Amino acid sequence: MNPVRTATVFTHRRPAETAEALAVLLNIAQRHHATVRLDPEETRKHQLSPAPGLELDAPVLLDVDICFAIGGDGTILSALRTYAGTEVPVFAVNYGEIGFLATIDREAAESGLGQAFSGDFEVLALPGIEVTGQGKPWLAINDVAMHRQPGKRVADLMYSVGPDEVGRVHCDGLVVGTPAGSTGYNLANGGPVMAWGVEGFVVSFIAPHSLNARALVVAPHDVLTVSNCSREEDVDVSVDGRPVCLLPPGDRLEARFVRGRSHLAQLAGTSFYNRLRQKFGRLATAP
Repeated sequence: MNPVRTATVFTHRRPAETAEALAVLLNIAQRHHATVRLDPEETRKHQLSPAPGLELDAPVLLDVDICFAIGGDGTILSALRTYAGTEVPVFAVNYGEIGFLATIDREAAESGLGQAFSGDFEVLALPGIEVTGQGKPWLAINDVAMHRQPGKRVADLMYSVGPDEVGRVHCDGLVVGTPAGSTGYNLANGGPVMAWGVEGFVVSFIAPHSLNARALVVAPHDVLTVSNCSREEDVDVSVDGRPVCLLPPGDRLEARFVRGRSHLAQLAGTSFYNRLRQKFGRLATAP
């Protein structure tokens, strides 16, 4: 990749935690004669003063060289959605818990950010899930989750692929995940992990009231339809962890696999399987 000349920065909601990494980033940017842009929210959050190469209260531009996300999964996903449909890569520094999408952990911020500004990174195209319903579209980079409402009856959800009904399950909810999102909510449901580069998406269930509910991997060209078959209860719908709508009884959503919607920066030699071991293998007790 070419050296970075313009960059956008997003950080998570606790500026005291990311202040050191942001200072390192700005220092490296100055050495590389790069311009860093912070929107009004980031400017207010970090209370920065004007400096050479620093644009404050700047509107988000979609033609920068790179976007830096310093935070957890929410910050990273927000950055990926912001630049979805563009060629701008997101370089993520993990300040969350597991941070499976992060390019580097916080301990490697100085060396990793130096590589980023030198253009010493690779770019991985990530697919998304396009969700439509109630006349509105949404884009999920990780997953779409449908939950029963607190205090209400269990959800009654039917799911179909194309014209074919696959099953109807009473459950606390259902998750539709991308390969990148398969290590999140889907994994917690006991669904399969899909390696990055695999095409398709996975459907898994939250606390199914059935002995027959099984996760399903859907082919990339197929359309998944999820219908709320309850006679009375709405279902909450979230995209990448953000509430987007209620699905009323008798209504439905459609989900489609879309290729190359966002781009994630990766250091050379990064392996999905090595990352899987590092992020999840360490949580297991060694034999």
